[in-house]
Amino acid sequence: MKVALVGDIGGTNARFALWRDNALHAVQVFPTADYTSPEQAIGVYLAAQGLAKGEVAAVCLAVAGPVSGDEFRFTNSHWRLSRKAFCANLQVEHLLLINDFTAMALGMTRLQPDEVRNVCAGTPDTTRPAVVIGPGTGLGVGTLLGLGEQRWLALPGEGGHVDLPVGSAREAAIRQAIALDTGHVSAETVLSGGGLLRLYHAICALDGHAPTLGTPAQITDAALHDDPVALEVIEQFCRFLGRVAGNNVLTLGGRGGVFIVGGVIPRFAELFLRSGFAASFADKGCMSAYLEGVPVWLVTAEYSGLEGAGVALQQALAQHA
Repeated sequence: MKVALVGDIGGTNARFALWRDNALHAVQVFPTADYTSPEQAIGVYLAAQGLAKGEVAAVCLAVAGPVSGDEFRFTNSHWRLSRKAFCANLQVEHLLLINDFTAMALGMTRLQPDEVRNVCAGTPDTTRPAVVIGPGTGLGVGTLLGLGEQRWLALPGEGGHVDLPVGSAREAAIRQAIALDTGHVSAETVLSGGGLLRLYHAICALDGHAPTLGTPAQITDAALHDDPVALEVIEQFCRFLGRVAGNNVLTLGGRGGVFIVGGVIPRFAELFLRSGFAASFADKGCMSAYLEGVPVWLVTAEYSGLEGAGVALQQALAQHA
């Protein structure tokens, strides 16, 4: 019997799993640097599962970047993919390529109660869009809309590249300090792993501190050990994230709630939950009341991208059944 395969491919790692009976099976992670192409990595994965080429009928891959045409070039990776060549090589009947944040958004429909933490209390309006936002290597932003009958629509976008919003003179000074190095300051310029370091250098420059920390991990570790400068960096990071998330809710009418995903925030989850995120999220002047009651959740699930790829594949195959 033929099976389906799902993948979530980033710049550093590719995650693959079999999708069977509406669930993930046999998840494995492959460093992209160790393989010349996704076909090679998937071939190794299938062999490990005792499957030969031709035994996988359908594949859905979540990939970083806009998806169109036959060829896709992976962001931050040497991998390339031709749809036609991929299907021929692996003898696959159906290949679905989707944006990685489309998959992440769809993955929110599969969350279990122990995979989320409440950030802002509220009741989601299931008839309205939900916002999915994730600081990681970059800043991903997506939209999830329920269509009824257990069907969902995920809208990808490039919301991580909107201008960074500021709400105080201090934030304006920080933004200007960063602009001296980067020029245009997008939300992603600050709200990402590399952005954490930019924020640290800006605060050091404004306050006359000699920078001693050289990586995002060092900043996080220092904050967790009560370093005052690192703590301010984390606090300001959380406040900027609150402003960006609140802007998205206003833009989309996103009263379905906000899901915070990605690899950055879980590293300092307790600091985040005690931060000024919620205050900045709702700091919208005459529209502040609109943000009241919009729930915000911190997602801790490990394989939301893979789960979302499974949902996307299931919906696509159902449409062609």
